[in-house]
Amino acid sequence: MIRIAICDDEEIFRYKIEEILKDYFKKRQLVYSVDFFESGIELINNNGIKEYNIIFLDINMEGINGIETAKKIRKISNDVFLVFITAFLDYSLEGYKVHAIRYILKDSGKMPEAINECMDTILQEANKKFLKIRIDFIEGAKVVPIDAIVYVESNLHKLNYYVNTIEGIRDYTQYTTLNKVENNFPKTQFVRIHQSYLVNLKYIKYIKNYKLTAFLLDLWDYSTESSKEVLPPKVVLHSKILIHFVSLRITKY
Repeated sequence: MIRIAICDDEEIFRYKIEEILKDYFKKRQLVYSVDFFESGIELINNNGIKEYNIIFLDINMEGINGIETAKKIRKISNDVFLVFITAFLDYSLEGYKVHAIRYILKDSGKMPEAINECMDTILQEANKKFLKIRIDFIEGAKVVPIDAIVYVESNLHKLNYYVNTIEGIRDYTQYTTLNKVENNFPKTQFVRIHQSYLVNLKYIKYIKNYKLTAFLLDLWDYSTESSKEVLPPKVVLHSKILIHFVSLRITKY
């Protein structure tokens, strides 16, 4: 069952979103459930946030707005898909910072079409997320959960995969290029921050002052040309980086 929360202080839009979803799931014969919340505070105080697969959030709400609500949700769960539905465009940049999968305008005549496209994308990404892939490593072929791959580093004509296991971070090597394997990963979960690095957003704790932190440890430090102690040490990039949230990419300048 797909569990959905709709958080909006306007009742008319809560039920409008539900009607669109009802039609979407009926056509696809999928089982789902919907819970309604009138405010961000009510949603956050709900102890079952981790149980939701998708949360639709209005932005302009009293108490705490949708952006602040999303930030609190992300402290609880990195797995839930967040969808902003609002009458305002002003916060679109903020939406990317909490890894919202879509930003949909309420008063648009194409709202049903936009929600349907959003749901198609979510279901595709969800399927990929829980998939396991077989990779022919130099160390031997392994079946690896995509979600467990922290990042992939390109080094000439080989790739180093850093995988989260019960024994800690393990690294494996494959002879291929990042361009050839990039499309095997969900685009909403993995970001090509540099020509040599593909990073799983799930493991990013925060980005601040050109410094990306994950696992409570520093993976990259873009602020200086000098190396710092990182995990692993060779991941330090010796070039300045511009963080560009609009495209969710970090590119050289």
